Amino acid sequence: MLSPAELQRYSRHLLLPEIGEEGQERLKKASVLVVGAGGLGSPAAIYLAAAGVGRIGLVDFDEVDLTNLHRQVLYGTSDVGRPKLDAARARLQDLNRDIEIVTHAGALTSENAMDVIAGYDIVVDGTDNFPTRYLVNDACALAGKPNVYGSIFRFDGQVSVFDAGNGPCYRCLYPEPPPPHLVPSCAEGGVLGVLPGIVGTIQAAEAIKLITGTGTPLRGRLLLIDALAMRFRELKLRKNPACPLCGEQPAIHQLIDYEGFCNPMHETEITVRQLAERLNAGEDLVLVDVRETYEYQTDHLQGAQHIPLREVPHRLGEIPRDRDVVVYCRSGQRSGRAQQFLAEHGFSRVRNLRGGISAWAREIDPTVRVA
Repeated sequence: MLSPAELQRYSRHLLLPEIGEEGQERLKKASVLVVGAGGLGSPAAIYLAAAGVGRIGLVDFDEVDLTNLHRQVLYGTSDVGRPKLDAARARLQDLNRDIEIVTHAGALTSENAMDVIAGYDIVVDGTDNFPTRYLVNDACALAGKPNVYGSIFRFDGQVSVFDAGNGPCYRCLYPEPPPPHLVPSCAEGGVLGVLPGIVGTIQAAEAIKLITGTGTPLRGRLLLIDALAMRFRELKLRKNPACPLCGEQPAIHQLIDYEGFCNPMHETEITVRQLAERLNAGEDLVLVDVRETYEYQTDHLQGAQHIPLREVPHRLGEIPRDRDVVVYCRSGQRSGRAQQFLAEHGFSRVRNLRGGISAWAREIDPTVRVA
């Protein structure tokens, strides 16, 4: 039952015949897991909390960075350097003290996903990388949970509801991940700050509709958003009979290695540990940083040349052909394109640093700052 204070707080919901007191009570009893407390997770969590969803789970492992603030509206300047989960919990509890906020610190992995997801009715996918996106999809399908999907890049967004028991799943739409270096992340390619707000708010609306049983959810439909033209289009999606997860003869019955699935190791790559070993051994390697100037100035690997990706075709003479060269960027995507371009122009001794300077900071030297 709703308390007198709750009746007042949600009075505008109660006026809607499609929600009313019964729908608000369903929201109060419901639980939603938001995977990723970033650009999409911020508006989604804010509106789910405001709507009175009784228990909201947040999964994240990151700290608030200054570069987050133009789109991640859960946080303020005073939160920079603070764990996102701590700042998010405080903000959401201040918004609505009648709900429970549960935090799951760390990355969602094949080892913990089924246990984490088991405690929630609906999952909102606020991730920004393909391995976790496939992980969330597969875990939801195996657990029988609706997956409210959203993605953003530059000025474009996508939203859908993948519910393998009642329609297609993410694998029906994208059976295979794209080559890693062909699809840059928001950190690599940028994103319009308000776009995550549009997409994340739609994700929250879809979750609320699923909980209250009102309206027509985006099952079997993919909403495409072009923020530059401000156009919304819709594609019809069908379950793929040959889908290895939810098709007629499924081959996936448990979670797999999603990093290996989405980012298979290639002979043209070198890991950060391999690079560290070769540098420590004193090998004569040439390091080329293909990031933008502000990224390079924030921090870079010692001794690295700076040649932004767009300048590589015009500065080939600065890259030796008779020495081992390692190109790197933030995550390995831009440098992957640089390596491919150089190989096509006769550079046979160039390797791409897998995971980029982010992996170096994470696995080798945590003092390195990543813009």
